[in-house]
Amino acid sequence: MEKNESKGPQKKERQYYEPPIQSTAGQIFDSVFLLIIIYCVLLLPIVLGLTAGATTTEIPETVTWEVLEQNEVMQAQWAKIGIGPKEAAEYILTKFDYTINPLSLIFTAIVVVGYFVIVLRFSDREYKDVISEKFD
Repeated sequence: MEKNESKGPQKKERQYYEPPIQSTAGQIFDSVFLLIIIYCVLLLPIVLGLTAGATTTEIPETVTWEVLEQNEVMQAQWAKIGIGPKEAAEYILTKFDYTINPLSLIFTAIVVVGYFVIVLRFSDREYKDVISEKFD
């Protein structure tokens, strides 16, 4: 009769996650591709005219520091950079329109959430491998 040499249940050898190795050419392509995508995403709103809302500037006929509501300290700072009340009026009195278009906001949220879902879907197997390595 043969003697069973095992002492208790056998431990299964753990296999560690090894991420796929990407070639240098693949890394360069990915980097350039991402730069192009980022450039296009940043340029697209400008090309389509979706940039910040309009600005309005109403300059009164007589421009003084008092009309511009600038105190002595502010006046001194303007003087340091060589700008008088008439030139400063354009900077001070320009009002920006910060109206948010609800449809654009919803579209942006959908794009961000959609991107996150796509990243999770494509990475599902790798995430499962890493989690099983750490917690199983």
